[in-house]
Amino acid sequence: MTSPVQTRGFESRDPAAIHHFLARTYETDVRIRGGDGGYRLAHQRVDAGSFAIAAIGQTGHLDVGVGGIDALVICRNRTAQLERAADGSVHRFGPGDVFLTTRPNRPFEVSWQPGGVELCVLDLAVLAQVATAAPARRPGQIRFTDLGPATAALARQWRNTTRYVSDVVLTNPISSAQPLVIGNAARMLAAAALTVFPNTAVTEPTVQDRRDAGTATLRRAITFMDEHADQDISATDIANAAAVSLRAVQLAFRRHLGTTPMAYLRRIRLDRAHHDLVRADPRRDTVSAIASRWGFANHSRFTARYHASYGVPPRETLNA
Repeated sequence: MTSPVQTRGFESRDPAAIHHFLARTYETDVRIRGGDGGYRLAHQRVDAGSFAIAAIGQTGHLDVGVGGIDALVICRNRTAQLERAADGSVHRFGPGDVFLTTRPNRPFEVSWQPGGVELCVLDLAVLAQVATAAPARRPGQIRFTDLGPATAALARQWRNTTRYVSDVVLTNPISSAQPLVIGNAARMLAAAALTVFPNTAVTEPTVQDRRDAGTATLRRAITFMDEHADQDISATDIANAAAVSLRAVQLAFRRHLGTTPMAYLRRIRLDRAHHDLVRADPRRDTVSAIASRWGFANHSRFTARYHASYGVPPRETLNA
């Protein structure tokens, strides 16, 4: 299977080459003005389709103007001093800070001292897979109301989430080749972004959502999950199949089963992984490969969940 994850590196001291690379990679207009001493830029990007994580370092003082980017771009400042200007306001960020580089499709300017940053570029469609914009019941574009996290603890949550995605998902050749794992990672990042940065996402169901959260909705949702568990489906896909809003299907699962749609889907996939382990050949198959096939990237977490459900570790089932 071809991996949906692609790693690309770039390094140059040529201003024209750097300009062309950044404009092409981020699909936007870029203006760069460097100091008289020149600069070197190194860019390492892991692209997973619906999201990308890039480590960027540069050695000079740069003034960078960026046109609107059709994505949510979140920065973890590693070692640089940055000054960001947009919409008439200026914000300064130091090493360790986490912030939205820009609101989607809004131009901005950055004064960037020598140092490195990490960028997470997240497709806006992924946000709609995990939340609904107010006030409409149908998914729409969510607006972020502040550039920074509400608390220092939330900033740590973002750093921990991106570290997990980078270390456990993207650097694992088995996991990174599986669409279910990559889809789960994208939604994990989207959910973290909506938790960490203040925004207009709906958090409470409407009166209509409460009416729709009945057993008929639950049956339609479960049928859809059973039939599509091997595909990269989201909570929004489940809600659309059940012909209700995202909040309604979430409320239905909480009200009748005490869980969430995605947690129930993980149970289905765990059961499918169990059946694959029972039928597998231990000379050719591995627990990690089967777990990753069903969207479980973390081997230790899968083992713990499997043992809790079936009373034995998955390797014992495979070798039986």
